[in-house]
Amino acid sequence: MPWQAIAGCLVTAVLSAACASSGGMPVPKPFPDPGPNARRGPPAAPAPIPQEPPPPLSEGGAPASVEPDTPPMAVGPLLPHALSPADFYALVGTALHLRGTPYRDGGADPHGFDCSGFTQYVFAQYGVSLPRLVQDQFKVGTIVRSDDFAPGDLLFFTTTKPGASHVAIAVGGNEFIHAPSSTGVVRVERLSSSYWAQRFIGARRVQ
Repeated sequence: MPWQAIAGCLVTAVLSAACASSGGMPVPKPFPDPGPNARRGPPAAPAPIPQEPPPPLSEGGAPASVEPDTPPMAVGPLLPHALSPADFYALVGTALHLRGTPYRDGGADPHGFDCSGFTQYVFAQYGVSLPRLVQDQFKVGTIVRSDDFAPGDLLFFTTTKPGASHVAIAVGGNEFIHAPSSTGVVRVERLSSSYWAQRFIGARRVQ
């Protein structure tokens, strides 16, 4: 029998057996087929969800402190830092806003100021820590010539005793603002007035 006829008979036999067992066309199975005797275990567990790493431990075994997202508020005396020209104009505005505040010996808040308490309070609003006493404020910053005053410069006078004993804040245009005990309130005066001109001893710029 020719080989073509033998091949045809084999194909017919295979198709006939498949149709007889299923009643129709054979249904393909997924590959690979594990076979009827393959062991089937429980379904695989889902992959674990990654967890956040635990906080680092300090040397004593306690959780180390973690830096917060926002910086903490300053506690205690403020540290000096550079002021821009815009800061100085804003600082003068803050000082002028306090006009009329009563004089209070030892005062350093809007309930009452003495001269150095006034300058210390105003500068603190802009992150600059000034010493409390007039003579100590006279040692900070850089020396400013009398023809080069700018708003926000500290002006010093000798009044009750030799050396720096009174301080004010330059406003500009020959004017300054201070907390004088003689008039009882924070006010603006002129440096060219006869009283203050002869008592002026120097200026400092805090930068």
